[in-house]
Amino acid sequence: MTYAIVSLIIIAYLLIANEHITRINKATIAMFTGVVVWILYMSTATDFTLKMHGAEYALFHEGVESSSGVVKEFIARHVFVRYGADLCGIVLYLLATMNIVNVLNSNGCFEFITDVVRARSSRHLLWGLVAFTCLISVNLDNLTTTVLMLLIMRRIVQQTRWRMWIGAAIVIAANCGGAATVIGDITSLFVWTKGAITPTDFTAALALPCLMSIVVPTYLISRALPDHIDIIRPTAIYRGDQSTLPLWQQVLLLVVGLGGLWFIPTFHRITLLPPFLGALCVLGVLWVLHEIMNHRRILTDQPLTQSTDRQFQYASLQTIMYFVGIFLCVSVCIETGIMASIQAWCDEWIHNIYVMSIAMGTISAFLDNIAVVLTAINIYPVADDINTLSPALDPTYAQSFLQNGQYWHLIIYSGCVAGCLLPIGNVCGYSLMKAEGVSVAWYVRHIMPKVLLGWLLGLGTYFLVDLWLR
Repeated sequence: MTYAIVSLIIIAYLLIANEHITRINKATIAMFTGVVVWILYMSTATDFTLKMHGAEYALFHEGVESSSGVVKEFIARHVFVRYGADLCGIVLYLLATMNIVNVLNSNGCFEFITDVVRARSSRHLLWGLVAFTCLISVNLDNLTTTVLMLLIMRRIVQQTRWRMWIGAAIVIAANCGGAATVIGDITSLFVWTKGAITPTDFTAALALPCLMSIVVPTYLISRALPDHIDIIRPTAIYRGDQSTLPLWQQVLLLVVGLGGLWFIPTFHRITLLPPFLGALCVLGVLWVLHEIMNHRRILTDQPLTQSTDRQFQYASLQTIMYFVGIFLCVSVCIETGIMASIQAWCDEWIHNIYVMSIAMGTISAFLDNIAVVLTAINIYPVADDINTLSPALDPTYAQSFLQNGQYWHLIIYSGCVAGCLLPIGNVCGYSLMKAEGVSVAWYVRHIMPKVLLGWLLGLGTYFLVDLWLR
C-alpha cells in the first residue's frame, strides 16, 4: 500500500507541475489526492499504526480486543485530530488575512500606491512597485500580494510587453519578501506554528539574503526596460464622489490592518495562543473601525464596498484549498513512514544542508514550491537536542535541525526564491502567466538567469552572515 500511496502522490505532483498544459486546477488535484491517500491509508491502517504508534495504541485498546474498528477509532481520535488541528489553524489564519485585505480594498486603502508609483520613468515605476510589493508581502500571503500589485500595475502600464517584465519583478518581490517573515508565506507560517523557528531569529537570518534575491533581479530587469514607457493617465474624480474614505482614514485602516499583523508574533509569545486568534483579533478591530467610519453610508443605504476584482477572492480560496490538499498528502507520508525513509537517505547520501536546499530549490522550480517545501519541512522533526536525532550524525550537522537551525531557514529561502526560476514553480508565477500571457519559454530566456543569480548570491549572503554570527 505504501508504494500505491507514493505513486499516487508523485503522479499528483507531476499533474500540479503541468497545470499550464493540462489546464486542470492544481487545487482540485491536491484536494482529490489528499482525500484518496487517506482512504488508502485507512484501508490498511493496522500495520502503519502498530509501526508508528505501537505504545500509544496499546494503551488505547487496553482491555479491548484489537480490531480494524478499534484501529480506525484510534486514528480518528489520536492521529488525524492532531493534523486537523494544525490544518485548521493555518486555514483560519489565511481566511482572516483574506478578509483583512477585502476590508482594506473595499475602502480604497491601496489606491494611494497607484498615485505614488505612477511615473513615465520606467526605473522609478519598477522600483516603486517592487518596494510596495515587498512591504505588503511581509504581512500578507504572496499570492494575494501579487494579484493586488498586478492589478495596480495594469492601471498604470499601457503596453503588455513592459507589463510582462514588471510583472515578473513583482512576482519575485512577493515570493522573496514573504520568505523573510513568519507571516509572509504559508510555508514560513507552517514552520513557525510547528515550533521550528522563532519570528525574530527567522527574520534576522533571512532579511539580507531575501533582499539580495530581490535587488539583483530587479536591477537586471530595470536595465532591460527603456528610459520611459507609456502610462495610463488617471481618471478625474467628480467632486461629489464619496465612494472612498478620505486619505487619512485610508492610511489609518491600512496601518491597523497591515501593521496589526506585525503584532501577531508578539500576541503568540505573550498568550501562547495560536496565531490565527491574533489575526482574528486584528480583523475584529479593523472591522469595527470600518463600520464606524462608514456609518453615514450605512444609514443612507449606500454601498459599503467598491467593485472588487474577483481575482482576490478566487486566488485566496484556491491557495487555501491547495494547501489543504498538499497538507493531507504530506501527513499521510508521515504516518506511513515515508518521511522517515527519506530522512535516512538524506542523512546517508547527502549530509549537507546547503546541498539539500539547492536540490530542493531546483525541484521547486519545476514542481510547485508549496508542495516541495511542505514535504521538506516534514522530513525532519524539530529536535529538542542533538541526542534526539540519530547518534550516527556528527554534531555540527545535527545542530541544523534544532529550533532556529539553518535547515529550516534554507528550505524556506530556497523554496520561495528558487520557485521563481520558472513561472510554474509558484502560484504567483502562474497568476502572471494567466494575467499577462507570459510563456514559459519567454520567462526562461529573460527572467530565469536573473533569478538564478539572485538566489545564489542570497545563499552566499546567508552563509557569510551565519558564519559571522557563529
